[in-house]
Amino acid sequence: MSLGIVLMIEANLGVAPWDVLHIGLTKQIGLTVGSWSIIVGFCIIAITSIITKEWPQFGAFFNMLLVGVFIDIFRIFINTPATTIGQYVMLLIGVIVCGYGIGLYIAPKCGAGPRDSLMIAITERSGWKVQHVRFVMEIVVLIIGWVLGGPVFIGTIVFSVTIGNVVGFTLPQCQRLVDGMIERGIKVENIDKGTLRVNDYDGVSKEAR
Repeated sequence: MSLGIVLMIEANLGVAPWDVLHIGLTKQIGLTVGSWSIIVGFCIIAITSIITKEWPQFGAFFNMLLVGVFIDIFRIFINTPATTIGQYVMLLIGVIVCGYGIGLYIAPKCGAGPRDSLMIAITERSGWKVQHVRFVMEIVVLIIGWVLGGPVFIGTIVFSVTIGNVVGFTLPQCQRLVDGMIERGIKVENIDKGTLRVNDYDGVSKEAR
């Protein structure tokens, strides 16, 4: 997901609404984009916990920390393409990579990211539809980020319009991948413990020792 974000940033054609905010904060206050991703994520987790009166799942913390850290790492190695065509190609690849990143962190069911957790919490408390809550959240964030000097351009529109369909395509693939990895991991663990059950030739289950 961090790679997708950085590809969009370095395409220099506009970024996702939350990244407009992060970049705007970087321009006005300092620190890195990744640092602001972590700081904003921490604030959102705190707000979500207050609304739900529950501790967030650990997946939200991992998402907050690792996405921010890897944004700064990837920005060291990725630069803006020299041609306009290259920028548009990088933008589109960034959206697709972002979609797979979102699919991969949702698939293990260890907790949504900070922003999605807040969206779900507001939806449950307000009774609004998810798409309405998400729309309002992203419009507010986009306006604040734009006022702070964040980059709003064609890439912002492309991301906002396409990311739902992209995730709809990537999530089932990521779910199958993660489920398969978890299943294999459980089998290996059971083999190590000597408790894996397999079917013998007459169809009767027995323990593999």
